[in-house]
Amino acid sequence: MRLLILGGTEFVGRAVAEAALARAWDVTVFHRGRHEPPPGAAVLRGDRSLPDGAGLEALREGGWDAVVDTWSGAPSAVRDAARLLAGRAGWYGYVSSCSVYEWPMVAELREDKPVVEASPDDGGDVPYARAKRGGELAAIGAFGPERSLLARAGLILGPGENVGRLPWWLTRIARGGPVLAPGPHDLPLQYIDARDLAGWLLDAAEGGLAGPYDVVSRPGHTTMGALLEACVRVTGSGAELRWTPPARILAAGVEPWTGLPVWIPPGETHDAMHGADVSKALASGLRCRPVEETVADTWAWLCGLGGTAPQRPDRDPVGISPEVEAKVLEL
Repeated sequence: MRLLILGGTEFVGRAVAEAALARAWDVTVFHRGRHEPPPGAAVLRGDRSLPDGAGLEALREGGWDAVVDTWSGAPSAVRDAARLLAGRAGWYGYVSSCSVYEWPMVAELREDKPVVEASPDDGGDVPYARAKRGGELAAIGAFGPERSLLARAGLILGPGENVGRLPWWLTRIARGGPVLAPGPHDLPLQYIDARDLAGWLLDAAEGGLAGPYDVVSRPGHTTMGALLEACVRVTGSGAELRWTPPARILAAGVEPWTGLPVWIPPGETHDAMHGADVSKALASGLRCRPVEETVADTWAWLCGLGGTAPQRPDRDPVGISPEVEAKVLEL
């Protein structure tokens, strides 16, 4: 398979590139040159953020069996690249997000549920949900519904994470001492390891899978307790998890998801984010590794970097300060 990855040097894109190289595919990555590409991949350079496709010169020649696009910015960048490639690539896989669904999101099978209003022509700063839906429309507009896959990922964790959610928990727990652990202990979590997402995308490319898929683990794949206890084990810190009721955390002004990454208290928002019916993706071959493996491999990757994870410039850092944590623990 000849695979073109628009991105391919960070987190999900890099996981796709490395998985494809492991399958002995012919892999080309198109990127801005800010990060080293995976060894073995051919490299094309360009900047998709330039207006009117001005940064796509390197893509004007060549042909590929499949394209994987991880772009999260303005949909017009997806539009310009997809239009340019439509006659020289067989299939287009766009890594989208479950955020494209209208609120309130439902927990049942929802690939055919209403999505936010968006346009493939949107440029500049666009809210995340609209940007991802606009990217979907751009992919479909260029490749048609039969040759485009919309991989609506949920929470993505694993080695290479540059948003900071699991790395924050690992570095915090590695410091040891009492740790504010947001309850309840058995709160179900639903996420996908970037490497499992990558493997599913490659299988989808080979099989010509098309249309929208919610790509995340089954509901209850793990729990908040299992995730944080795995962090304690792999870091060997001996940290003490202090399980704290959601009401106390919220009363202290700590924000779910951003202040305490991954965590959302029980209720409608939690059920929508961590209770989605993903039977369609599972039936198509999605397989998700145990949480212990994701945590251990992420810790090993962090240690290899000296303990500090990369941070995407377009995302705010997550987590709470030691002072805020201590204050909540004293309540």
